[in-house]
Amino acid sequence: MSNQTISLREFCCKSHSIWEDQWLLLTSGDYEEQKFNSMTISWGSIGVMWNKPFIQVVVRPTRYTYGFMQEYSDFTVCTFPEAYRKSLQLLGSKSGRDSDKIAASGISPCKSSIVRAPAYLEANLVIECRKIYSDEFRPQAFLDPSIDNLYSKNDYHTIYYGEILAITGDRTLYT
Repeated sequence: MSNQTISLREFCCKSHSIWEDQWLLLTSGDYEEQKFNSMTISWGSIGVMWNKPFIQVVVRPTRYTYGFMQEYSDFTVCTFPEAYRKSLQLLGSKSGRDSDKIAASGISPCKSSIVRAPAYLEANLVIECRKIYSDEFRPQAFLDPSIDNLYSKNDYHTIYYGEILAITGDRTLYT
């Protein structure tokens, strides 16, 4: 796959379907140290906040990736062609605590252009981010009572805003 740099001004995605239909792979840690973890995500947003382009992701404290998100200052968010759907299912359902799920998934981590967290050779979109804000969801702040039904174990997500620093991808899909 021949990914190219995509400027923020050129980048275009269907902001709802990229989360709902494609899924994304969130990765945090350090590629050079070979200390990182990934998880499939389908909740989040993309936009502008505090005059910065951002991606917002959420991670439950029970997830192994949570420790990496807390420890490291950056992360990547990647999309993949449909042929990698089973890999993403595995990465979303298995824990990196127990096994090398990335090796089992068949995808290949590689160095990102700016951040320490890895990208993936098979990805058709790589968004590199630097964390600029995080906070824990507080159930008393939910205005829609049905949201609390998604937290039967009281494992409320931590929300992370990442400033978008670089985008590479398949220009035919994202410009």
